[in-house]
Amino acid sequence: MGQKSKRKPTPVQSSVPVEIPDAEHELVMERAAAIDVAKASGKVCVRLPGKSGRRFSRVWDVPARTGAITELAEQLAGLGIEKVTVESTSDYWRIWYYLLEDTGLDVQLVNARDVKNVPGRSKTDKLDAVWLAKLTEKGLLRPSFVPPAPIRVLRDYTRLREDLTRERSRYWQRLEKLLEDAAIKVSAVASTLDTLSTRDMVEALIAGERDPRRLAELARGRMKTKRSELIAALDGRFDDHHAELARLLLGQIDALTAKIGALTARIEQLIAAMDESDHDSDDRDESDAAGPPATNASTTVGQATSTEPATITATGAHTATVVECPRLLTTVERLDEVTGVGQRAAQTIIAEIGLDMTRFATPEHLVSWAKLCPRTIQSGPVIRGGKTGKGNPYLKGALGEAAAAAARTDTFLGERYRRIVKRRGKLKALVAVARSILRIVWQLLTDPTARFHDLGPDYHTNRVVTERKIRNHIAHLTAMGFHVTLQPVA
Repeated sequence: MGQKSKRKPTPVQSSVPVEIPDAEHELVMERAAAIDVAKASGKVCVRLPGKSGRRFSRVWDVPARTGAITELAEQLAGLGIEKVTVESTSDYWRIWYYLLEDTGLDVQLVNARDVKNVPGRSKTDKLDAVWLAKLTEKGLLRPSFVPPAPIRVLRDYTRLREDLTRERSRYWQRLEKLLEDAAIKVSAVASTLDTLSTRDMVEALIAGERDPRRLAELARGRMKTKRSELIAALDGRFDDHHAELARLLLGQIDALTAKIGALTARIEQLIAAMDESDHDSDDRDESDAAGPPATNASTTVGQATSTEPATITATGAHTATVVECPRLLTTVERLDEVTGVGQRAAQTIIAEIGLDMTRFATPEHLVSWAKLCPRTIQSGPVIRGGKTGKGNPYLKGALGEAAAAAARTDTFLGERYRRIVKRRGKLKALVAVARSILRIVWQLLTDPTARFHDLGPDYHTNRVVTERKIRNHIAHLTAMGFHVTLQPVA
């Protein structure tokens, strides 16, 4: 039996050390506090330096009441606490964060998943609070994004509108189920039940009309061409108890529609007030910076300073461009110009990420926070992509709907979807388009004078990447044994 050959391990080449700077939140705190939040109370822990030089922890319970938390804020301010960490447990963190923030303390909200206790230690509220405080003082916690108060108010309205819209969709589904029980198959002919023609037919059924021919005459528009199909679909066994239940369901749908309309009107007012305040602040900043007005030139705020619009890359990955706006538009109007993004989606996006993009240094930071980019997992020489993560469900829902709408268009984003779906599948292609839309939104919100401009579906075919082609040709010639020297043509 022959001796087995031993393979020599591949030597690991040493690389040049890379300097990675610390993030802003990675600072060591001398005096820190943390709160392990529950529904009725919170376990507060402060980390302070002792007289002997050793640090110590002080832990006590505080009721989750406005007066008790206000007294706690004064006590923490008296101790000189530099940062307070609140764990995001359900909605119980809100009273702690809001009240402590109002008193001027530096408060940060952290994800409960990021502050799990070390395995092997006992799991108690006291130890959790101490562990949270130790992580705070060492700067090992990454704070979550909490928008300012006006955006939080707007977010409450948009989220309630989304919830009521979903509830209304459930009532439409219940109505369709009721019609199916009555052998009325109108939903198989009409696209949806919330059309005017279908609503008139259902109202006539409730009123007592049972003749399918007379019901089919209520069709409007293009539904008139389906008269024979409607007659067959409306021939069922709709009786009085179906009529009573259908009236109740339509009443709920109408009530929800009225509430959704009221919320939409209020949302438009809030966003208009934010735009007006931002424009006023921009006017004050420009007047303060410019000083006395010049006599030989005058430029209106928001207008382009030249007749030729200046084009800048919107996403950093050649996904779209934005140009200077010749007329000052509202934020919703500018976002509405993005392919796939409607007015309602624009309102939801503003409510979820706010108008101030200084919190996200680059578009990549915003995309990473929204969990629209896959994680990079490296183990030795193997590098693979992980899942994107959960992220903000309201933001991802609005961007997902926008991406699905953009995928059906003959635009750059639509062509981007079709290029990716061939090799990566539908879901990953939609996530890629949603990521591109969010990068465009970051650019538009960063520059109030920017406008969206589509690059066109033929952008990739017409674009000549000179540098990439030069590198490829040089690599091929070098592999064939040639030494290449490039000299530009005069």
